Amino acid sequence: MDPVILDHLPSRLLECPAHRLHEQLSGPTLIHLPGRRPQPLFVSVLQHGNETSGWEAVRRLLRGRYDRDPLPRSLILMVGNVSAAAQNQRQLPGQMDLNRCWPGSTQPPGPWHALLATLTEHVKRRQPFASIDIHNNTGRNPHYAAINRISAESLELAALFCRTVIYFTEPKGVQSDAFSEFCPAVTLECGLSADPGGADHAMVYLERVLHLDDLPSCLPEPERLELYQMMATVTVDPDLSFAFSTNPEADQDTLQLPADLDHLNFTEVAPGTCMARAPAGSPRPLRANGHDGKDLTAHCFTLDQGQVLTRQPMMPAMLTTDPQIVRSDCLCYLMERINLDALQRGRQRELEQTPLPESLDAASGAA
Repeated sequence: MDPVILDHLPSRLLECPAHRLHEQLSGPTLIHLPGRRPQPLFVSVLQHGNETSGWEAVRRLLRGRYDRDPLPRSLILMVGNVSAAAQNQRQLPGQMDLNRCWPGSTQPPGPWHALLATLTEHVKRRQPFASIDIHNNTGRNPHYAAINRISAESLELAALFCRTVIYFTEPKGVQSDAFSEFCPAVTLECGLSADPGGADHAMVYLERVLHLDDLPSCLPEPERLELYQMMATVTVDPDLSFAFSTNPEADQDTLQLPADLDHLNFTEVAPGTCMARAPAGSPRPLRANGHDGKDLTAHCFTLDQGQVLTRQPMMPAMLTTDPQIVRSDCLCYLMERINLDALQRGRQRELEQTPLPESLDAASGAA
């Protein structure tokens, strides 16, 4: 699979909604657009074909004033999985997840790994000002930004989008992590694709970043953002059938998850909260894996008369009620808060060199 790199926008590309991009683009494509400042901003959209807010934001940005005026900064636009976008799917059956195939991936190498490695080197040679990867969630979440390295520049880039910022090191092979090796990089999570507010927010943010002269070398003030870190990934036992239901006792042989489970996103869940009802004989229906590979299930959950209960205070993020996402990726992630005041007092280097907490007990003690 060869990379497609263009030095112009195809003439009618901006007229295409996401599901029609495959009519003009054969696959993942880089498009270079000149601007007043030559150091380019890199923007990635549609790595997942059903996450359309990024493309809508770019369409509206480039069809507005920049249809006639030069961009304030050069732009490298990556349009991702157009074949999946044509069918409004995250990825097509048999396809790998594009956003798990960038340099640093731990998955078995395939054609997309080689293509994305080539594109990464191509962009790296242009010394980008910053990298922005735009996504949507499949469950109800507030808009938030995510970073892979804690630095003044990346935190500022994230804080310009919203107060809620997540530091994560898993999963591997994501675009923002690969690009954070050579420029400030951020992932934007813009809520549900169907909500036009996500595209509005992303468009305003892109306009703002394009006008920046530089990014500050000092950490943002603590009151400007709430910083969390991912500490564990929660999955469903792969041998269990499951369903999202308004009646948790509807099927005694199936793991029953509440239909509105995603309303717990970004809320502190108290110990004893019921996350699911498990069928008899299932010892670990939900599994929590720490980002160092350790099993944290016993720290996170307990079974009581068929109910899967939280064992510790926890804050879930990216809880989804989409069964396909649960199977192919995860049910949710668990987070803890990072003390920004401590960072401001000079512990940034110490924090970056400390592994993520290995258990929720350690996390609650650190808070």
